[in-house]
Amino acid sequence: MARESWGRWGADDEVGAPNLIGAEQVRLAAALVKTGRVISLAQPISDRLPVPGHRAGVLHFMGRDGGDYAAGAKRPGGFQFAEDTVVLPLHLATHVDALCHAWCDDHLYNGFPGNTVRSTTRALRCGIEKMPPLVTRGVLLDVVGLRGEPAKPGDTIGREELQQAAASAGVTLRDGDAVLIRTGWLESQDVSRGVDFNAEPGIDVEAALWLAESGVAIVGADNFAIEVLPFPAGTVFPVHQRLIRDYGIPLLEGMVLRALGEAGATTFLFVAAPLPIVGGTGSPVAPVAVL
Repeated sequence: MARESWGRWGADDEVGAPNLIGAEQVRLAAALVKTGRVISLAQPISDRLPVPGHRAGVLHFMGRDGGDYAAGAKRPGGFQFAEDTVVLPLHLATHVDALCHAWCDDHLYNGFPGNTVRSTTRALRCGIEKMPPLVTRGVLLDVVGLRGEPAKPGDTIGREELQQAAASAGVTLRDGDAVLIRTGWLESQDVSRGVDFNAEPGIDVEAALWLAESGVAIVGADNFAIEVLPFPAGTVFPVHQRLIRDYGIPLLEGMVLRALGEAGATTFLFVAAPLPIVGGTGSPVAPVAVL
């Protein structure tokens, strides 16, 4: 039963690899800011957002709007306002997986029992509220730039190709990095014709282990699953199992990385903060890169 980072930060730790981000990592990341350009890495959220078939989409309701006042609603002093409510899955668009999101052999990260995640209690261990704000050095591994085109659905991105991307960027990975992998999957989708969430380019287990062994705190990508789909025969989400469950590395999925790649960015200040939803298995995020 693999468990490479279990106990590394204590028997009760529920943060995982983001523990590698300390004050020194934040200071070094902040020093990378040269121009002050801020690039959003998030997808817009709306009810038109494509989602996998097993997952609900976005529901957006207006509770108060201009129509109420047109129909005669009045407030003292002529004050008017609008309010709305959004209902959405936590694993939608650009989002981060909590360490309770995926496990195997009845154990979560750090050995916590799988039965601590229940519909009646939500996640009692490793919920998204345990994840701190993420402020660190971002590293873009641009597979699109390396290949000269987006990777094709079902293409495996292995250890050697990630190492080539790092070498091309002149970057050596270090403890606490947020590594973002641009596969080109998201930017090559034709949403009007539907999105196939069952065939994506992505990393394999060997590539994932190289990232984990390099000391990264977060792994993100511009696809839905981070890892290649379909899975290798006889496996189900093997990269999720190794990174989330064994190494405590959160996965940041559905990122928008085209502008970052086209800007020629290699290292930058990376900032993302999950919503502290108690017992949540993930959270939408709006990460940014500051160049």
